[in-house]
Amino acid sequence: MRSAAETITTVSQRSTDPLEHVDYRRADTPEERDEIFRLRYRAYLREGAILPSKSARVVDRYDDLQNTFIFGIYVRGELYSSIRVSVLTSKWRASLSSEMFPEIIFPELDRGKVIIDPTRFVADPEKARKFPELPYVTVRLGYVACVYFNADIGLANVRPEHRAFYRRVFLQKPWGEPRQYPGLIRPVGMMAAEYPEIREKVFQRFPFMRSSAFERRMLFERAGGPVPAQAKVAAFEHAPPSFAQTRQDAIGGIEGCVT
Repeated sequence: MRSAAETITTVSQRSTDPLEHVDYRRADTPEERDEIFRLRYRAYLREGAILPSKSARVVDRYDDLQNTFIFGIYVRGELYSSIRVSVLTSKWRASLSSEMFPEIIFPELDRGKVIIDPTRFVADPEKARKFPELPYVTVRLGYVACVYFNADIGLANVRPEHRAFYRRVFLQKPWGEPRQYPGLIRPVGMMAAEYPEIREKVFQRFPFMRSSAFERRMLFERAGGPVPAQAKVAAFEHAPPSFAQTRQDAIGGIEGCVT
């Protein structure tokens, strides 16, 4: 199978709005979470990233933390992909990346930084071929979280062969050399970007990454979980109608992949 990233192809004619048929669902019920855990297993197994297991699921302890949000990305009602978003602050310090790179992340948290840590990005390989924009639509949730929680830093766990893509497209820089990713066979490195510095550049290239205050609250407001720091951005952002004009430069000309 191809990874979620390897489904990206050059696209010349697609919908002018990649979010038109997309539904983001936070997986809060046991049934929703189990569907995503099984998707993780199928994706990782076909990619050769894990060994077979009787449970046919990929789960870890970070799935149950209060600073963690698990999402399914549904297209026309079908589960296409999933991503997990962890919010790190001086109070909420646990995530997969902070376990892998504590000497890098903890000092930033001690300085009061807010970090968004998206992990467990997987996609159904057959469905992803029908929707080349899926990787962008999926990682968009990290940007929505960055706005809602007024993040200072956005992270990405990236295999070495995907670094160039993240650097070129999402303006992220290497932050940690590849290490063994818990539960996976292949090592993974960490990349990061100072969100306030790259925010407008990314939004100019990908207008659909913008979000409304209502959407952000619906996705990330949860009793007992992290709350936004003092606002650093406007309360409402919307995707401008210029996406159709910029789409081919933003998506069609990209080479590479995401994880």
